[in-house]
Formats: sequence, C-alpha cells, structure tokens
Amino acid sequence: MSVRAGREFLAIPGPTTVPDEVLRAMHRPAVDIYSGPLLALTDSLLRDVARVFNTKGHAYIYIANGHGAWEATLTNVLSKGDKILVLESGRFAIGWGDNARRMGVDVEVLKGDMRRAERPAEVEARLKADKDGTIKAVLVAQIDTASGVVNDIAAIGKAMRAAKHDALLMVDAVASLGCMPFEMDAWGVDVAMSGSQKGMMTPPGLGFVVANDRAREVHKKAELRTPYWDWTEREGAQHYQKYAGTPPEHLLFGLRQALDMLFEEGLDNVHRRHRLLAEAVRRAVGVWSEGQAIGFNIIEQAERSDSVTCVLTNGHDPEALRAYCNKQCGVILGHGIGDLSGKAFRVAHMGHVNAPMILGTLSVIEMSLNALGVPHGKGGAQAAIDWLGEQVKAWSL
Repeated sequence: MSVRAGREFLAIPGPTTVPDEVLRAMHRPAVDIYSGPLLALTDSLLRDVARVFNTKGHAYIYIANGHGAWEATLTNVLSKGDKILVLESGRFAIGWGDNARRMGVDVEVLKGDMRRAERPAEVEARLKADKDGTIKAVLVAQIDTASGVVNDIAAIGKAMRAAKHDALLMVDAVASLGCMPFEMDAWGVDVAMSGSQKGMMTPPGLGFVVANDRAREVHKKAELRTPYWDWTEREGAQHYQKYAGTPPEHLLFGLRQALDMLFEEGLDNVHRRHRLLAEAVRRAVGVWSEGQAIGFNIIEQAERSDSVTCVLTNGHDPEALRAYCNKQCGVILGHGIGDLSGKAFRVAHMGHVNAPMILGTLSVIEMSLNALGVPHGKGGAQAAIDWLGEQVKAWSL
C-alpha cells in the first residue's frame, strides 16, 4: 500500500523545487539574441547577481553548473605551479581543490573534519607560517552540503587579514547564496561562485562568479586562462561575449523571475525564513535523537547550516528509510555522500520552500522511522510545529 499520489516533495540539496512562476517565465519563444531587451536583461542580471553577493565587484554568468563555476574561478586567477590552501570541512572544497590539482596547481589541504566547521585560528597559523607567501589562494565552502556544516567566512577573512597574508580568499557559495547572508565585500572575499539550482530557485545550468578589483588585478597575470572562462573576454563590448557565444535565453528568463521573487520577499526575510525552517528540522532531529539511532552529523549546534541537515542513522540503513519515504510517500531525501555514504541521509531546506513542505517532509520521516522500527524519540514533527508556532506570530490587521 502506498500513499504516494499527489505532488512529489523534493527534499534533496539541489536541484531544488523550481517555482511555478519561474517555469512560466521560461515558457516562451526564443528572442533575437542581439535585441535591446535581451541586452537589458543581461545588464540587470549581472547587476542583481552582484547584489545578492553584496559586492561592488564584477559579476559573470556562465552556462555551467557549480563545477564549471569552480573552473572559472581557478583559471582566471592561477597559473600552473601556484600553491593554494584548501580548507576541509566536508566534500566540496576538497573537490574544488582536486580540480585545481588536475590543472597543475599545487594543492595543500588544511585537514579538517566532516563533523565540524573550519577553525579560523588554524587558518591564521598556517598563513603566518607561510613566510615566503607561496600560498596564492585559500578555498573554502560557506556551506558544505555533504556534511551540513556552515563555515564562518567573516571570521576566516578576519584571520587572513590578521596573518597579513596576500592570498586571495575564494568562497564556494553554491549552497548558501539566496539562503543565508553573504557579505562579500564586508568579509574580505576576493572571488566567490555559486550556481542557479539551489537557493537561486532556477533550473541547473547557470554558474555565477563574482570578483573584486584585487582578484581582477591578479587575473591579468594568470596563465591558466582559457577562451571560454576568461573574464577579460567576457568583459568585451559585444553582448555575445558575456556568454562566450549564444546566451542561455530561457534560463536567463527564469533567473530574472527568481531574482524578482527574492527581492520582492526581501533578502532579510528570505534568510529569516531559511533560519526558521532549518531550526524546525533541527528541533525534530533533536527529538528523534533521543532514541540514540538518529543523530546530527555536525556536533556543534551553531555550526549546522540553514540549507541542509545531515542526519546520521548509527547502524541503521538510511537507504531503506529513503526508499520508504520516496516509494511509499513521495518525499525524496538526499543520500549520504563521500565518507557518509550508507551512514546518513540529508534533509534540504533551501530555496523555494515553506512550512507545509518542511512539516510534511518531517512527518513522513517520522512515519518511516515508525514503519521501519528505527529507535527514535517520539514527537519530532510536533516539536517542529511547536517551534514554528512560537516564532511565526499571527498576522495583526
């Protein structure tokens, strides 16, 4: 017996649910790529992508996923043989560094832990030890979706300045942009990148890169530059140069609508919505963990992200739970990846998400724990309801 009929809930950390308004904006004929309206669209998108990153720096839009945006950042500021420092707190900064290694970059990993955030003091100490300034860049993910951790980018930037080191600070904001604050200029970030398929509520296929003046100065001497990714080429006078060819029109139409929705809600409100819904998930997991079979991957409460929660199953099969949620109820959870494969599941709470979606997802997870006989504390979904009921007050007329 299944109760799956109805709209499927996609609770994976990307791609996330695309709003109907975005889908409708994309459902239109192609237009002349040289027309004034499309040029104006590009100008508005470059301006507003930079606005979401909170930077006066230059924005670039690529026809690419996050891995492509990784490559865009690396090729534009590095040369073969350069050394970079990768901060480990999950899987994705490591993957970013692996890409650099394959391009001939010397990669050092500052050893971390899948269960905690980066320690800024360790970054400061390593950079102070680099007396000759051989490290050209520091790579870190603001949120790592594999581990569910959030790193304090402001503190890392402060640590780098305290070390008086010239390395560029480069940040992966794929899982954080549009979900939590990103203060590129205030935090001292030189290069940042993201993608369209998570908090930006647009189908996969667009990669975003922003660079400040310091990074663009370094770019002039970078020797890994290639025609497609090259910032200089994309700053050319012709519109097609912004995309190294034909613009991805329909993704751009969708992105325009998604940005309009974010700005209409207000970025502060968007971030608060994510915090509230993320805490609702954490309240539920906290109750379930009383049965000792369920637990948080990230140990410290303050280091758990507002985009995704990684849940350990401590000897029980997370794939059985995921299969039950999907096949019996129509809720698709994320699977554990990397070192957490077969040990965890992930609940995404990012992008176009609201209370019914989160509460429905949590109720189905609790239902599956009951059905599969996984020991857990009772009333996790109710704890989430109680939390939201306390925080979201009645509208006063």
